[in-house]
Amino acid sequence: MFFRKQQAPAGTASWTEEETEKLSKNKETQFFTSTMNTQNKLRFNFFLFVFLLAWFLVFFFWFPPTITKPHTTLPPHYTLVNNTKSAPNIIPTCNLENVSVYVYSLPAEFNLGLLKDCHNLNIYTDMCPYVANCGLGQPLWPLPQEYSSASSSSANNNNNNSSTSTSTSTSSWFATYQFIAEMIFHARVENHPCRTWDPKRANLFYVPFYGGLYASSTARESDLKARDALAVRLAEYIESQETWRNQNGRDHFMVLGRTAWDFLRTDTDNDNEVDYGANRLLNLPAIKNMSVLTVERQPWTGGSKQHGIPYPSYFHPIKFNEVVRWQKKMREAKRPHLWSFIGAPRNGSDKAAIRDKILSQCHQSSRCELLNCGAVSNYKCHKPMEVLNVMRKSEFCLQAPGDSFTRRSTFDAFLMGCIPVFFSPHTAYTQYAWYLPSDWKTYSVYIEDGHTAESIEEELLKIHKNTVKKMRQRVIDLIPTLTYAHPNATVTDHHLGFKDAVDVALSALSNQLHPLDSS
Repeated sequence: MFFRKQQAPAGTASWTEEETEKLSKNKETQFFTSTMNTQNKLRFNFFLFVFLLAWFLVFFFWFPPTITKPHTTLPPHYTLVNNTKSAPNIIPTCNLENVSVYVYSLPAEFNLGLLKDCHNLNIYTDMCPYVANCGLGQPLWPLPQEYSSASSSSANNNNNNSSTSTSTSTSSWFATYQFIAEMIFHARVENHPCRTWDPKRANLFYVPFYGGLYASSTARESDLKARDALAVRLAEYIESQETWRNQNGRDHFMVLGRTAWDFLRTDTDNDNEVDYGANRLLNLPAIKNMSVLTVERQPWTGGSKQHGIPYPSYFHPIKFNEVVRWQKKMREAKRPHLWSFIGAPRNGSDKAAIRDKILSQCHQSSRCELLNCGAVSNYKCHKPMEVLNVMRKSEFCLQAPGDSFTRRSTFDAFLMGCIPVFFSPHTAYTQYAWYLPSDWKTYSVYIEDGHTAESIEEELLKIHKNTVKKMRQRVIDLIPTLTYAHPNATVTDHHLGFKDAVDVALSALSNQLHPLDSS
């Protein structure tokens, strides 16, 4: 709106000088008031802006946005069961005496980074399905009624949905690869209630190196330096850590999912000298200072630094009641076969002789169930339920040495409540001192190599039925400590209710390395 010049009202005389002066003063007052109102509004808006800006800055810096950065980029085939890379809000209570374990956060090339090339981790097998679920492998689904879990989560077992996601949430049975203990152990310790994030509070230091997967992926590498490269870098990395220098690695340990022979290569000029293994990890000076947990130790020179741990079987319970129910089923299982053998012939004088005799005698006996993995039906040997069903229906399960002294089949037999029969002390007795009773007669049968020419069946029939019953009870009692619990078992409930294979190892390591502390 535009202002017009004020004129005297019509019919009246012109403005007097006094009126004109009064009007001028009045206009100046109005103009000043209008100007003051505009300045007040500007001043108010300015202060309001400063006030809001100050509050914005306070909120921004006091409550910064949370950016979650993953530990490493996981390959598409690897499913992290539970991401616990950062300390949990609830402080768990460790129920293992004198155990406080610190887990190194290694560069990805030493563990999870290897999984990106899972198709080439093994020259014989595509490992991608087996590294899923933190090494548990693919869920076994659908489960036969004999194996279905009785836990509350198994109520969905009647659901016809057989997808992986459904079976993962309702089953504790997985198609677990025999040489994968290093991954399962890692996942368990990451969620373990005895884990500490403060190295000053730790008495055990865990180096989660996937040495077994690396060894199998480079077994055919002709350049020995290239084959050893990652192992050498690991030793250099660990030695550079302040936590290592405190005790020169004496309180450190690693877990290997393959036998010790795969890490004991010795480079010699003698072509006639037998050499074992894909790389020389266990011959590196730094690693010799550490404790090494492996599914098969070198029984002669392994000394006190190498310790045998169980091969992983197919059962990974989340709750103790699953274990109790399974033990009850195995006690009540009907066993129509006196003995059984699952395996294939082998080359080499000693191993071949033992297996040939076992295969021959079992084939000729009506009381023996044979699953010949070297025959046309060998596809059954790669189906977990086919293997387990043979053992579940047998009184005794024969465990002849194979490519090495030990067998995963031994721990499948324990899981099925089948009494193991050994032909070498190095298959179990010199290997798993932390896990098996010192009196081997309470849970197993030992047949000298020379006696295999005689009737194995006759030897087994000599054992009184009451003795067999007691032995089976002892075998079934050992199931919990020979089992690797599901990595999620201690996420919501920090106590399993039983000690699994990982708990036994941590307790035994601590007692061995810190005997004064545990007294």
